[in-house]
Amino acid sequence: MKKMTMLVTESKRLSGEIYSLTLCAGEGETLEKAGPGQFAGLFPRDGAHLLMRPISICRYDRGAQSLRFVYRAAGEGTRSFTDLKPGDRLDFLGPLGRGYDVEEMAGKRVLLLGGGIGIPPMLELAACLSRQEGTSVTAILGYRDQNLFLKEEFEAFARVLVATEDGSVGTKGNVLTAAAEGEISADVICACGPMPMLRAVKAYAEKTGARCFLSLEERMACGVGACLGCVTRTTKTDAHSHVDNARVCTEGPVFDARDVAL
Repeated sequence: MKKMTMLVTESKRLSGEIYSLTLCAGEGETLEKAGPGQFAGLFPRDGAHLLMRPISICRYDRGAQSLRFVYRAAGEGTRSFTDLKPGDRLDFLGPLGRGYDVEEMAGKRVLLLGGGIGIPPMLELAACLSRQEGTSVTAILGYRDQNLFLKEEFEAFARVLVATEDGSVGTKGNVLTAAAEGEISADVICACGPMPMLRAVKAYAEKTGARCFLSLEERMACGVGACLGCVTRTTKTDAHSHVDNARVCTEGPVFDARDVAL
């Protein structure tokens, strides 16, 4: 990870409270490689908000030395990013966390499940998997209503199905409803979304026998494992600390579903 000042190259609203922000490394700076499932800490420019805002990485462009973030403006900190314009500068810490092991999924049938703001991090994963020979990728995206975002971009890398809570587009229900309706089979399931969804996905994977990896969403203060504010319960005791906890910001945010107690 590296703390640096990034340059805003694009900032726009996608739908409702969902925004897209693209940052590139400034002159003389080098962005470290970012893997799918990792995140970064973005620091509001307002001095009243000192803590970083952890936001998952949506796309990584090595050639352009840039990262794209798609986020929901949910509070004062993230809402401050919506006023950014090309040419502005933003303090950045990252890439952070442990993401998905793409090579482990090579040659397999992979099902990506994204719910709400859990959709963006799955786009970089879909892009990376599409470059793995023999890998079949299906993405099921879950939205509240017809205000879809990123769907067309996913279609460049995967077969895409949509579920909406109100039934306005695609399957009425959630991502698992759509998986059942489409009779989707998978060797590996990767999911990111709200906790009730992740619990259901874990149970679904256990029932179908698929390997499952979950990206957990937790409130974070430091992003580097120091504050212990983002711990999650695990199914096994750590040999060093002798506790049944793991830090989402460092041991995760991506976990083998068998290793976390949801």
